[in-house]
Amino acid sequence: MFVSGSKGSLIMVGDRVLIEPEEESSETSSGLLLPASVKEKERLRGGRVVAVGPGYAIPNPEYSDEDAWMHEKSEVRYLSLQAKMGDYAYFLRKDAIELSLDGKTYLIIPHHAILALIRNQPDERDLYKG
Repeated sequence: MFVSGSKGSLIMVGDRVLIEPEEESSETSSGLLLPASVKEKERLRGGRVVAVGPGYAIPNPEYSDEDAWMHEKSEVRYLSLQAKMGDYAYFLRKDAIELSLDGKTYLIIPHHAILALIRNQPDERDLYKG
């Protein structure tokens, strides 16, 4: 899960999510201009998920140092993240780190900072079966 740029590929690691932020309006629906101090106090922000890391690293129970003759197994497995590319995410502004890549602005956030996701077509695994 990476984004290609002119300097190479940006690869997301661990539980990090790359988001293309929604443009913030500097005025209200009635046309009043908002000062920067008001916008900064907003705790919630939204944007489109562009890339996700492999997930949370957990120990691999199938790994063993004693079986060196067997095919190579990794010491860790990854518990995948709930966010998927294309989702719209609502996240906590204070946890976002801004990054510019080829003139576009992105935000890198930890998965735990995401409060809600909007997905056009729900994945069957995400639906409650009960």
